[in-house]
Amino acid sequence: MCLLFIVYINSKILDLKKKITTLLVGLWMVLTTCVFNTNVGKEFHADWKEIKKRGKLVAVTNFNTIDYFIYNGQPMGFQFELLQRFAEYSGMQLEIIASNDMMDMNSKLMDGECDLIAVNLPVTSENESLFAFTEPLMQSKQVLVQRKPNNLINLSDTSSNDHFIKNPLDLGDKTVIVQRNTAYVQRLKNISGEIGKNIEIIEVPEDEEQLIQFVAGGEIDYTVCDERIAQVNQNYYPQIDVSTVLSFPQNLSWAVRKDSRVLLSELNKWLLQFKFSSQYAILYNKYYQNQWSSQMVNSNYFVLNSGKISPYDEEIKRYSEQLHWDWRLLASLIKQESNFNPGIKSWAGAYGLMQIMPSTAQLFGFDSARSPQTNIAIGVKLLKWLDKRFYYIVPDKVERLKFVLAAYNVGIGHVIDAQLLAKKYHKNMQRWDDVKIFLLNKSKPRYYKDPVVRFGYCNGIQPCNYVTEVLNRFQHYKNLTELEQ
Repeated sequence: MCLLFIVYINSKILDLKKKITTLLVGLWMVLTTCVFNTNVGKEFHADWKEIKKRGKLVAVTNFNTIDYFIYNGQPMGFQFELLQRFAEYSGMQLEIIASNDMMDMNSKLMDGECDLIAVNLPVTSENESLFAFTEPLMQSKQVLVQRKPNNLINLSDTSSNDHFIKNPLDLGDKTVIVQRNTAYVQRLKNISGEIGKNIEIIEVPEDEEQLIQFVAGGEIDYTVCDERIAQVNQNYYPQIDVSTVLSFPQNLSWAVRKDSRVLLSELNKWLLQFKFSSQYAILYNKYYQNQWSSQMVNSNYFVLNSGKISPYDEEIKRYSEQLHWDWRLLASLIKQESNFNPGIKSWAGAYGLMQIMPSTAQLFGFDSARSPQTNIAIGVKLLKWLDKRFYYIVPDKVERLKFVLAAYNVGIGHVIDAQLLAKKYHKNMQRWDDVKIFLLNKSKPRYYKDPVVRFGYCNGIQPCNYVTEVLNRFQHYKNLTELEQ
């Protein structure tokens, strides 16, 4: 763009008026392209007021064995649970975007795709030029990750070893592989200058834990990462050494845009009280001090490693095709119904993975719903039946899904009652957010005794929560699993 301006300014062909007009248009293009760097419709300057009005906090975080993952079908993680607690405290829903690329996170924050970066970011002068940081979540150091020598126990402090690094001075002429666009790159550059020797720094897209795995497997010799992450991963890979410290303690914080001043204030107000609570201590110990973490990560149902949500993924994928559903949506519903336990039975007599009632099995021509495959088959037939009943009442596919989920949980009669109440009170009976208000109100005599209501009292909290929880979990499954495996 600047080159075009130079060519243009040096040109003597056009008259002055045309020059000025073109220059103004060009400047406007530069400003909108280079300064704002956003698309029409994005909330580039959304602060607390806009976020509260939206009713949803959007955060980007890492997916790894600590911050955000799925285990036995359940979304978990230190950052995930911390964000959940802040969202609940603030009375908002939470949406998480998963990314392990720092540049991608920066872009999403600056483009308004998210409201904050919820990872343990080192508070460095370089980062402070880009972001506004919250109160520190914790402190940590940068450490070198390397393999232990086979004869480490027999090595004295004065023994020499060409590969085992005990002091940053020994990094001279070594090659270190680190995640790109991280504080580790700058720290290695600083060490290289301090020791007066070259360190070959190779930046790669792989995240810290992937690089630790490469070190453990002998694919690379060295990487650098946060001490706390390194210590947790030492549980999975006892052959690695993380004792060589490369930095002073650093504050680790969340980051927001510099113009999100009120959001920053609200986050800090909450963090200052939560960080010193017993809940925070329990959360920290759960993810950073858990002696069973190795067993969890090595499970067949730790999604980041296995790609599996449950023992029934293949059946779920097969039957979800009949519904034209993403298989992860059906998996989320089954997790909600039975926690993937095929032998579970409810107090009302519902049985199995999809909690099928005996009368429902008979309705669809089955004598029993006891085998997992049969149970899923009946549940899918019921979902198809419900979708057909709502097809013309709620033509929008996205909205109709919410009605189908609610009806699967509480029965179609109660949902239709809520729709009729919505219509009576001049609300949109095709919009779930309008109808769920009346489903919630069906626990009150004024509403469940209304002449338009046929199915009486209903505890509407349960189906409304059911819809939200199934769809939220589905989003987490989409974040961390593949559509086809």
